[in-house]
Amino acid sequence: MTTRRVRKVGERRSTSFILGAAAWLVGLLFFFPVFWMLLSGFKTELDANSSPRLFFTPTLEQYREVTAQTQGLLGFGEAIMNSIVIVGVSTLIVMLLAVPAAYALSIRPIKKARDVLFFFISTKFLPIVAGILPLWIIARNLGILNTRLVLIILYMGINLPLAVWMLRSFFKEVPPALIEAAQLDGANLRQQITRVMLPIVAPGLAATALLVVIFAWNEFFLAVQLNPVDGSTIPIWITTFVSTRGNFLAKLSAASTLAVLPVVIAGWIAQKRMIRGLAMGAVK
Repeated sequence: MTTRRVRKVGERRSTSFILGAAAWLVGLLFFFPVFWMLLSGFKTELDANSSPRLFFTPTLEQYREVTAQTQGLLGFGEAIMNSIVIVGVSTLIVMLLAVPAAYALSIRPIKKARDVLFFFISTKFLPIVAGILPLWIIARNLGILNTRLVLIILYMGINLPLAVWMLRSFFKEVPPALIEAAQLDGANLRQQITRVMLPIVAPGLAATALLVVIFAWNEFFLAVQLNPVDGSTIPIWITTFVSTRGNFLAKLSAASTLAVLPVVIAGWIAQKRMIRGLAMGAVK
């Protein structure tokens, strides 16, 4: 028995080591393009477009150029400010609307709650390219074409169903006994949500908000179709460095690194809460 147990323990350790090494290898393969983009941003155009090399003389020339140079009518400062305002305002409105909706659908569901949820998610079925023409016409008639407002409204509509679905799963994890105890203590609906529910599902709120931010920050199609001039965002700013008149790989890598940096920092800050939040919504 002792020999068999030793063999089993050895086999388990070997299996764990192999699986761990495979996981690290897959992770490195996924991370390598990001690493190469970061590395290329510190190269000259000659080094970036020559044969791949890990050892070179780093330079900040590309970062200085992409932050100081204005391609056409769009500069880095304007693009980053547009993205921050559009993403920040749309995310705030999405969370303010999603919290009461998710609370109602999870804690106090109506008879047709499933139909409501299906309607929310059905808004994601239509390809966005199929609706771009009516959206463009409506925005032009309302006078909000080429403004930040049109993207705020659209990003709010696109991300609200996702936020409601996620928050609903988090709210359903809260024991009903806590809500009943709060009701017995005389807490009204607002107090039940703000003092009982939200502190418990705070990690879920962080996870949902971060995903909404990522989706809004990376959105390109609507931004380039409805907002190409006055309210252009970071994804549009990046494309201005793609040129047929010469090498642009190093400059494009530097611009891409600056574009993803705010989201990476936000994810790193909210990392613990996001992991806990995603675990809260997991199926038991």
